[in-house]
Amino acid sequence: MSDPATVPKELESIADFIRWAASRFAAAGVHFGHGTDNAIDEAAALVLHALHLPPDLHDAYFPCRLTADEKAAIAARVRRRVEERLPLAYITHEGWFLGLPFYVDERVLVPRSPVAELIETGFEPWLDPEAVERVADIGTGSGCIAIGCALAFPGAEVDALDLSEDALAVARINVDRHGVDDRVRPLRSDLLAGVSGDRRYDLIVANPPYVDAEAMADLPEEYRHEPRTGLAGGEDGLDFVHPLLRQAAERLTEHGILVCEVGHSWPAMEAAYPDLALTWLEFERGGEGVFLVEAAELQRRFAVHD
Repeated sequence: MSDPATVPKELESIADFIRWAASRFAAAGVHFGHGTDNAIDEAAALVLHALHLPPDLHDAYFPCRLTADEKAAIAARVRRRVEERLPLAYITHEGWFLGLPFYVDERVLVPRSPVAELIETGFEPWLDPEAVERVADIGTGSGCIAIGCALAFPGAEVDALDLSEDALAVARINVDRHGVDDRVRPLRSDLLAGVSGDRRYDLIVANPPYVDAEAMADLPEEYRHEPRTGLAGGEDGLDFVHPLLRQAAERLTEHGILVCEVGHSWPAMEAAYPDLALTWLEFERGGEGVFLVEAAELQRRFAVHD
């Protein structure tokens, strides 16, 4: 492949550079999945960010010609994407979730959970958004789910929990950025073990490490830039889910729910808990392996009594 930073002199416009970058990505066989799923969308995101332009730029601007410095900036980013196989969000330090920008770097996973669709609907019909007072986001990473929940439930307190101090540092950046520091509390915790006293939640959202050992061994190079501790879930992907279920049973309010993402480990989840009433959620924009379970069901299964 030719040098991805060598820009043909014929390229002049925004559209030219989107097409050129997409061709470089396709030729190099880069892997997508950190916000886009194809070369053209990835190229558009890279070019527009490099030009400090909004991601929804009207196509009337696409014929606009670029300066030499702008061309060089795009070429440098294309080189990194191709040669280092960095996810684009680590190059731009920006990931998108719920239509909002979040600061990200290699201390956290790139935001991409289908749980965004549930946040948009306030987790109805399983919850009354007006009645939600406390939320826990387990494995908060960048804080995108915790912040999304704070915006969806303006009367709620949200605990953004993570075992990684590095991840919590990133979450704090985003909590401040989105102006929810009065209601979102980043807290170091191993699942729910670090929550003090008898604090209970109407909603627990969990995105624990759930990639099984076989899938970890086959990860595309882009995913290997993400923190391994945020991905690896043990032999069957459920190492963190087993203790979480017991902890959630003790921490949910009477009508609370646990929503947990286990991705491709969902068959292992069903096999491990055939007697647990799980609702597997469907998403209009794609995604799988997210289950919902009610407090009463968890408490029945794990014999929790007030």
